[in-house]
Amino acid sequence: MTHILSLAAGTLPEFLPQKVACAAGQAGFSHTGFTIEPEKWNQQAKRATLDAIRAHELSVLDVEVVWIAEGGKLTDDHKCIIDAGLELGAANVLVVSSEPDHDRTADALRQLCLWAAPGNMRVALEFLMITAVHSMDEALDIIRKAGHPAAALLIDTLHFQRAGHRPEELAKMETCLLPYTQICDGNLDCDSSFEAYLEDAIDLRSCPGEGALPVADVIKALPKHIALSLEIRSKAYRDQFPDPTDRAIAVRNASIAYLKQNGISVR
Repeated sequence: MTHILSLAAGTLPEFLPQKVACAAGQAGFSHTGFTIEPEKWNQQAKRATLDAIRAHELSVLDVEVVWIAEGGKLTDDHKCIIDAGLELGAANVLVVSSEPDHDRTADALRQLCLWAAPGNMRVALEFLMITAVHSMDEALDIIRKAGHPAAALLIDTLHFQRAGHRPEELAKMETCLLPYTQICDGNLDCDSSFEAYLEDAIDLRSCPGEGALPVADVIKALPKHIALSLEIRSKAYRDQFPDPTDRAIAVRNASIAYLKQNGISVR
């Protein structure tokens, strides 16, 4: 089975969606994702992004990030991100939560699913140590409580490692819960403080094969059809490749080389 390889928005965090789409297309990606900032998302931004998507014949794997705040209340900004995903034809929307109560988070997740339903867009909940949803088990509990078929789980290889999970835990996972995954490499361990986890997540990632994470083992334990979103939030790559297309090419080439070495086919 050949996996789709997508350029995650986080690899180019300083660029608007139009620029991300152009870089993804010029680098040879067939899929990409976008960070939607509601205060910057207007008709002009939508037209420019759609034009770039069409010019490079791209598919949109995801939009991000719907961040459920403590209290679990959804806002117009959350709806704006969902609507942008629908307008762009995104397959998924990425969600994280700062609400510690699973029932309240599940209620919010279900409402997001209802908003996303007209476009058959999956609503993927990510677990990570800088939010209130720290582990895969916690995320799965919330998804079950939400009780909507659009609700999904997002695994990021870095956060999977930080939560103490192992690839073999994925063997019994319901494949329908996993529409795509984010992949990157990084340090094997991280200090257990908010500041360390934050730096780890936004500055210290690397391409698969450049760190110490069991990236290939995680991918091989996931569904054979799963799309791989290349999430290289890396200060080193930002400094070395300030041009978005140059960076997209660099991370794509390095990642494909590693994946092929490990018998993982991508396109």
